[in-house]
Amino acid sequence: MDTGERYHEVDPPEALRPWVRMVWTYACPRPSRTIQRIAPDGCPELILDLGDPYEEADTDGTFRLQPHALFAGQMTRPIAIRPTGPVEMVALRFHPDGARDWLGQSLRTATDQRLDMTARLGGLSPPSGDPEAQAHVMLDWLEGERRTGAWTLDPRVRAEVEALHADQPLPARDAAARRALQRRFLDRVGIAPRTLRSVIRFRRVFDHAMAEDAEGWLDAGLGAGYFDQPQLARDFRRFLGCTATEWAREQVELARAIASQTYKPGGPEPV
Repeated sequence: MDTGERYHEVDPPEALRPWVRMVWTYACPRPSRTIQRIAPDGCPELILDLGDPYEEADTDGTFRLQPHALFAGQMTRPIAIRPTGPVEMVALRFHPDGARDWLGQSLRTATDQRLDMTARLGGLSPPSGDPEAQAHVMLDWLEGERRTGAWTLDPRVRAEVEALHADQPLPARDAAARRALQRRFLDRVGIAPRTLRSVIRFRRVFDHAMAEDAEGWLDAGLGAGYFDQPQLARDFRRFLGCTATEWAREQVELARAIASQTYKPGGPEPV
């Protein structure tokens, strides 16, 4: 990373682990104005900007300012963002099915959306320049939310999520059982099991690509479970909107930090 740029991760306490995968913080005092592509990673996030917020490209290509506090639901396509000034942020990364009770509505309503949470997080003021303290302010606040919210998990959905993370074949079900689980999965996760499997496989490409013995993107794709280069290329277009070579050449700062640090295998905590 450049001088002054930092990325930091903190594990949640035991009480929050069934719902929260981690907290991450990021700061870049002197960011470029480079457009950065962010791919789906299978986890919804609650993000609080302590510095200047990013601009995000809308479907018409116009860049619009993101709110200072936002909930990012499941993504099925890439987003393009660019900084507007000094960047400092802290984010709660939920497990794929972990945010439903906190959000208080179906995760399907947040898919491919960034929901404004400024009012809900208005009382939070994590200290600037202290990533550990920032993470613990967010975790302490969320623990208060959990205690008053009577959060639960759906065991059937969690079992499906765990199987997808472990790359296990899903059990055979009749049509009625498949439809019932799909409805529950869409409510708790926001996307279908097949889509989440594709996102998880694509995320694994980055972990393989950054291993010491990596021999290139094709080798990383094969290690992640792709059959061949054309299949991998289709998912780069689908989830990043570019080729692997273009992404490697263009990405800096937050996009690079997320890819190098957080695209790692690892499923949720068991119920």
